[in-house]
Amino acid sequence: MCQEPTRLPLIGDRAPEFRAKTTQGEINFPKDFEGSWVVFFSHPADFTPVCTTEFMTFASMQEEFTKRNCKLLGLSIDSIYAHIAWLRTIYEKIEYKGMRNLEITFPVIEDLKMEVSRLYGMLQPGASTTQAVRAVFVIDPKGIVRAILYYPLSNGRDINEILRLLIALQTSDEYGVATPANWRPGEDVIVPPPGSCGVAKERVTKPDPDVKCLDWFMCLKKCPPIK
Repeated sequence: MCQEPTRLPLIGDRAPEFRAKTTQGEINFPKDFEGSWVVFFSHPADFTPVCTTEFMTFASMQEEFTKRNCKLLGLSIDSIYAHIAWLRTIYEKIEYKGMRNLEITFPVIEDLKMEVSRLYGMLQPGASTTQAVRAVFVIDPKGIVRAILYYPLSNGRDINEILRLLIALQTSDEYGVATPANWRPGEDVIVPPPGSCGVAKERVTKPDPDVKCLDWFMCLKKCPPIK
């Protein structure tokens, strides 16, 4: 019989709960991560070149995520022993773009039965029935899914973009604003559109000196860095 597909968690959903073995011990997710943001990502397999470059880049940038109260959590459909052997190889032998002797200290989930992968829609039969695609879930401190990214097996993720997205989400939460295309920390943010005709008219007739309005519906302003 064909296995019933699991519904992919959507933005705004509570992150599905699970217990799993990892390279840093057993975890109860998301309970063990409450109070922190989480970047939860899957990779196709250990000892593969694209995944190796991603893990090295995540490890080299881990401090940037930690500074923003964010923890990293990886997964692949491999055993703990394969994870450990691969991470030791990265540390002892692999040098890439000036990165070397990188110790992967964030947990990597063992998912031999594919239970977590199915729970999060990381298995996509059109790509592979034995490997997870490159999924990324950004989960907030309350355990709510806030962003989802999917990449194919063949192409590595832009870890800088994942960090940028995290900062953008935190900025939106902190100041009640939106961020425009290609936004970078320190650039102008978007003031939410007016909710009534009166407010729209006021924006045009009585402009706020701290707000730059291109039209009644599109206004920008400076924004201090998130705390």
